[in-house]
This record gives sequence, C-alpha cells and structure tokens, in this order.
Amino acid sequence: MNMPNAILALWVFAVGAAVGSFLNVCIVRLPKGLSLVKPGSHCPSCQSPIRFYDNIPLLSYLILRGKCRKCKASISPRYFLVEGLSGLNGLALFRTFGLSPELLVYFIFFSALLVIIFIDLDTWTIPDLITLPGIVAGVAASFLLPNVNLWQSLLGLLAGGGVLFLVAMGYQLLRKREGMGGGDIKLLAMIGAFLGLPGVIYTLFASSLAGSLVGVLFMFRDKSGGGTKIPFGPFLALGAMTYVFWGPPLIHWYLYRLTGPV
Repeated sequence: MNMPNAILALWVFAVGAAVGSFLNVCIVRLPKGLSLVKPGSHCPSCQSPIRFYDNIPLLSYLILRGKCRKCKASISPRYFLVEGLSGLNGLALFRTFGLSPELLVYFIFFSALLVIIFIDLDTWTIPDLITLPGIVAGVAASFLLPNVNLWQSLLGLLAGGGVLFLVAMGYQLLRKREGMGGGDIKLLAMIGAFLGLPGVIYTLFASSLAGSLVGVLFMFRDKSGGGTKIPFGPFLALGAMTYVFWGPPLIHWYLYRLTGPV
C-alpha cells in the first residue's frame, strides 16, 4: 500500500472508530428507551460529563487507562472494543471495496449489526428500531449495490423472514416452548434485504454451524444436557458480515465442485 492509500486507510479507520463511539451510545441507551442525543456522554458511575478531549475514540481510553478522569471508576472495556471493531469494519470494507457506494452501504449495515450483537448479548432482545428501518434501508440500498438488485433484495427479505418464521413455529409446535424470538426473524429479513437470497442461505448455514459449536461447548461447560440457551442474533450478524467478504467466492467454489464450471 503506497503512502496516499495508507493515509486514506488510516482516515477511514479513524472515522469508523468515531462512529463506534456513537454505536456505544446506541448499545447502552436503545434498550432503555433513552434519547441518543441528550444527555451528552457522561461517566456511568459519577454521571460527570465527559469532556471532548476525554472522548477521543480509542486514544482517550488508553490515556486514561479505562477510568473516569474525575471519580477514577473503571469504564467497561466494551467501549474500547466497539470503537476498535467499528474502525476495523471500516478498514476491512475499504480494503475490499475502496471508496465506493458499497463501502458506505456495507459500513452502515455492519454498524447496525454491531449494535445488534451487543444489545442481544446484554438483553436477549433485538430492537425493532434497528431491524425495521434496516429492512427499508436494505431495499433502498439495492439501487446502489451492483450485485443485489431490487427483486433480489425483496426475495432475500421474504426468504429471510419466512424461513426463520417457519423454523420458530415448528420448534414451538415440537417443543411446546419458544425457541426463537421475533427479533431474529426480523434480523434475517433485514440481512436478506441487504444481501439477497444467497446471503440468507449462507448466513443461515454459517450462523447455525457456529451456534451449534458454541452451544456444544456451553453444554459441556455447564453440564446442562442441551438446556443452555444462547442468543442467536450475534451468530446471524457475524454470518452476514463474513458473507460480504467471503460468501460469493465460497458459494462459487462450492457450485464449481458440485457441478463443474459455472
């Protein structure tokens, strides 16, 4: 990477980390129904406002060693983690798509998924405030993405929501209890709107495989005999993210192995 591109990549990472700072606000406040604007950033312990020079993404956390400047209370490392992951998302998308409409669309998509991951881990819920507008945004994005047109987006939306709805209903009929919430259904519908039908198929396969492996690990750790519940939203979100980078080549490779050149 030459110097101009390296500087541009650093700028993209910095912008991504700055967006990550806002994503942290969404993760904390959306489940509580709080405003994302007021009050401004403040210490979770002493409620003191955080000054702008203590709110520089990543750097401020390192300089203050993860503590509030005023009360010295520890601040969750998740703030640093989300900012770093958001920056890395931007950087990875920039390396893949360059400065293009795809970079913008997928960065918005990844940001929504990142918020969903941490909210679902915290609360076992996926906010409709993200998924329902996300479905609309995914359909609108089909006019900007070269590999997903409007009809593919709509098909992905219907397939994503429909498949999980049928799975949820079947599980409830067989086990007499809810195994998958409506939030997961709307999340996969949003994923389908952005990625189309192939993205839904890949995401379902990848997330089910990863979820099963993690579930087995928890089963042995807790000796629960398969009774351990884990949120499925993070696996769906991570599956969708990996599809953007590796899904189409993997699907092409699989079809080549199955049927020969396509």
